[in-house]
Amino acid sequence: MKYRRIFQMILVCITGILLSGCRGQIEEQKKKKQDTHQDSTIQIYKTVGNVSQGIESWWFKRNEEHQQPEVSQKIDLSKYDAYYVDPKCTEKKIYLTFDCGYENGFTPKILDVLKRQKVVAAFFVTKPFIREEAKLVKRMKKDGHIVGNHTVHHKSMPTLSDRDNKQEIIDCAQYCKEATGYDMDPFIRPPMGEYNERTLALTKKMGYRTIFWSMAYVDFKVDQQPGKDYVIEHFQKYTHKGAIPLIHNISRSNAEALETVIINLKKDGYRFEGLKKLPDY
Repeated sequence: MKYRRIFQMILVCITGILLSGCRGQIEEQKKKKQDTHQDSTIQIYKTVGNVSQGIESWWFKRNEEHQQPEVSQKIDLSKYDAYYVDPKCTEKKIYLTFDCGYENGFTPKILDVLKRQKVVAAFFVTKPFIREEAKLVKRMKKDGHIVGNHTVHHKSMPTLSDRDNKQEIIDCAQYCKEATGYDMDPFIRPPMGEYNERTLALTKKMGYRTIFWSMAYVDFKVDQQPGKDYVIEHFQKYTHKGAIPLIHNISRSNAEALETVIINLKKDGYRFEGLKKLPDY
């Protein structure tokens, strides 16, 4: 009896551990899609650069005067065909860009709005997005939008070797061609906005223009959305000449606000351009 009770106690403990592990796996699976594309957008609010083991994190400092923001000057972006704004812009022009790590049901509505408003944009896609949403990528291309490279696995580029970075970029572009029949456009957005001089030189050598951003807000947390009104007000408050906003396709707030944002900006005299219209330095 004594040994039986001990055995039963051990069995209960093991069962509890297993159930706890299962619950943990379920929660992990629920978050998996969001975590695979968890951009470090919070970095956009920093006013100093973050350098760790040769890693630069893109940052900017907002202003309410509708001027191009202050950004890191540590690396001369012009040497590497890298942009965060239209560097020669003297008119009210804006370049809409969307990051697409996975689909959350809002991209079709976003595409509908862009088509209705006759606005061209850029969509930076990962290989998983292409694999799961090839029809959407085809539509992007058919509608005249740019489909740019956001790599295969959305890893921090400075942490990878040149060989691994090339593989991440080449595999994403090749898969786009295989899955959709369309060539990927030669624009890249570094995952999480992390880069250094080596990675910028690499992407330039591969024929890519690197695209950072001059406007952004925390829109990627699907369960903590800023709201439609916040997005509309944000664009009214911070848009500037030559702006390149970073917008996440998984945001309900963005999908609900986009048409009003575009209409308001047009009324204010802004013209929407595609990244192919960015001037050479």
